[in-house]
Amino acid sequence: MGSGKSSVGEELSGVTGLPFLDLDTYIQQEEGMSIARLFADHGEIYFRRKEAEHLKKLLASQSKLVLATGGGTPCYGQVMLELLQTPNCITVYLNCSVDTLTKRLWKEKDHRPLISHLTSEELLNDFIRKHLFERSFIYNQAAVKINCDALTTAEIVEQIVLKLL
Repeated sequence: MGSGKSSVGEELSGVTGLPFLDLDTYIQQEEGMSIARLFADHGEIYFRRKEAEHLKKLLASQSKLVLATGGGTPCYGQVMLELLQTPNCITVYLNCSVDTLTKRLWKEKDHRPLISHLTSEELLNDFIRKHLFERSFIYNQAAVKINCDALTTAEIVEQIVLKLL
């Protein structure tokens, strides 16, 4: 969350000529409600199950595209393993420091159901630190890892493209 997956995905799409899809947007269209509403009405586990189902459907379609998943997507069940085992699927981890993520997410926390309840930057920083600690094992399995703190979106896309060659 907050690493720039959607921004980088859109720009990578433009460079590669592949269509771009944001998994959250796709889920909202398929489910007929916002992510915030899904969380509020059904909870995070329900959302993660739906997210995994929709991702499997996209992977099975074998359409070539640039897909931005949510930060929690690869951490549910066997999702990361499925991504890694899907032919021609290349996983990318946009690695940002806790401080970078805190700065970015504090400005937009009200629009993000997982962090909207946090009342200070210190609590947000702790939340991010905890989640990165829990998820780093999964994230670090990605085929491509980019340290994004000091890079622009264009520089991140350039590094991804260079690593894919």
